[in-house]
Amino acid sequence: MKSEKISDAVVRRLPVYLRFLNQLSQREVPTVSSQELGQKLALNPAQIRKDLAYFGDFGRKGIGYDVSYLIEKIRQILNLDQQINVALVGAGNLGQALSNYNAYLKDNMKIVSIFDAFPSKIGSKINNITVQPIEELVESVKQNNIRIGIITVPDTEAQRVADVLVAAGVEAILNFAPTILKVPPEVRIHAADFTTDLLSLAYYLNGKETELDES
Repeated sequence: MKSEKISDAVVRRLPVYLRFLNQLSQREVPTVSSQELGQKLALNPAQIRKDLAYFGDFGRKGIGYDVSYLIEKIRQILNLDQQINVALVGAGNLGQALSNYNAYLKDNMKIVSIFDAFPSKIGSKINNITVQPIEELVESVKQNNIRIGIITVPDTEAQRVADVLVAAGVEAILNFAPTILKVPPEVRIHAADFTTDLLSLAYYLNGKETELDES
C-alpha cells in the first residue's frame, strides 16, 4: 500500500466495487476489466485503476482483475476479513429497521448490542437482541469488543450518546441524528442524513435545474 494518505472518496468507493464484485462472483464471472467496472458503476475506468493501485497491483494487463482475488483483497483493506461488532443506540423505528437489516452480515459487520433510554423498550427483543438500558453501554462495549457505534436517537440526545460511546472506547460512529457531533480526532464519524438527501432531490424534479435570479 502506498504511504500517502488515502482520500475519503477512495475509501467510500471501495464498498461500491466490493458489492458489484460480489454480484459477479454469484454469477460465477471469473474476471472483470476496469472498463467493465466503469460501465456498470458509471465511473471512469482510470479512476478505478487508480483507486485500486493505492493498495496494490491487483490487475493483469489484457486480462483484468480476478474477481475472487479482488474481493478477498478489498475485504482485507476494509478490515472485513474479521468480525466487527457494532452497538446501536436508539431502539425506535429507524433503529429497529437497521437491526433487522442483515444484508451487512456477510461482510462481518454485526450489531451485537442495542440500547435505549425508554423503560418501555428495555428488555424487549429486536432480531433476537435484548434492548439494554443506556447505563449498561460502557460495560457492554468493553465486554463485546464493540468497535463501531450507530446513533439513531433524537438530535437533542445525540451528543450525549456520542460522548458515552467515545468514553466506552468505540473507534467509529455512524450518526443518523440530524445534528453535527463533536468527537475526538481519533474517533471516525460519518453522518447519514436522510432528510438532507431527500430535500436535495427536490431540486432535480421534472428535469429542471433552477437558476438564481441575478436581477
